[in-house]
Amino acid sequence: MHFLEKLDAVTGAHDSLVCVGLDTDPAKIPAHLRSQADGVLHFNRALVEATADIVQSYKLNLAFYESMGRSGYDVLRGTLDAIPAEVLTIGDAKRGDIGNTAAMYAQALFDDLGFDAATVAPYMGYDSVEPFLRHAERGVFVLALTSNRGSQDFQYLQVDGQPVYKHVIRSAMEWNEHRNLGFVVGATHPFELEEIRGMVDDLPLLIPGLGAQGGDVALSVRAGIAATGGRAVFNSSRGIIYAGSGEDFAVLARQAAEELRTQINQYRVAE
Repeated sequence: MHFLEKLDAVTGAHDSLVCVGLDTDPAKIPAHLRSQADGVLHFNRALVEATADIVQSYKLNLAFYESMGRSGYDVLRGTLDAIPAEVLTIGDAKRGDIGNTAAMYAQALFDDLGFDAATVAPYMGYDSVEPFLRHAERGVFVLALTSNRGSQDFQYLQVDGQPVYKHVIRSAMEWNEHRNLGFVVGATHPFELEEIRGMVDDLPLLIPGLGAQGGDVALSVRAGIAATGGRAVFNSSRGIIYAGSGEDFAVLARQAAEELRTQINQYRVAE
């Protein structure tokens, strides 16, 4: 199934634009799991079991798993195995390197780990992104305007009267031969998010920054959704996965995910 077909299908079936960021820090999981050899995997699987029917996607930041060394890849694979096939998976690695290296990164994320989509840094240009786009059935989210404070350092620099992020978007849209390209745009930039949505029409947007990073749900949803009411992926990590710190952590995570879904859907409806 093509990435866009899967995105639209799960959005409709679960009536959800919620993406849970499984950016799991072993030091922050509930105390009763920290002493267990498979504590992180148990934590992730419990979160997936509790939320899989109400979310659109899961985004796994590879840094949190790579930091665990050899065992981290076992946890990563075990987590992916627990996610139902109909739910979208995003490998958040922000890869970006010369073509032959990028091809290996794409092979690892798509062919080996089996992610439905990946995040890619476009700083090195077309040949660093094309190996990902070549996987025609998989999604490629190109970093455009990120949610962190440092986004001001380069992404807003003016070139020919336009900020760099707009040049990135316009150039990348020309690479979209397989209709599998989207953009990462932070919820912390709601005005720019609205402008970007106007530029990209119905291309999918991965929108991090809700919750702990301070993105406003109402502004982000109104600005970020496509005319169809979808094609947006609203990520929340810490606000969901650490909603509880006791043995009921999964129950509280589900409550947090449901609350976010309700908030988002409230603003998906035209007023």
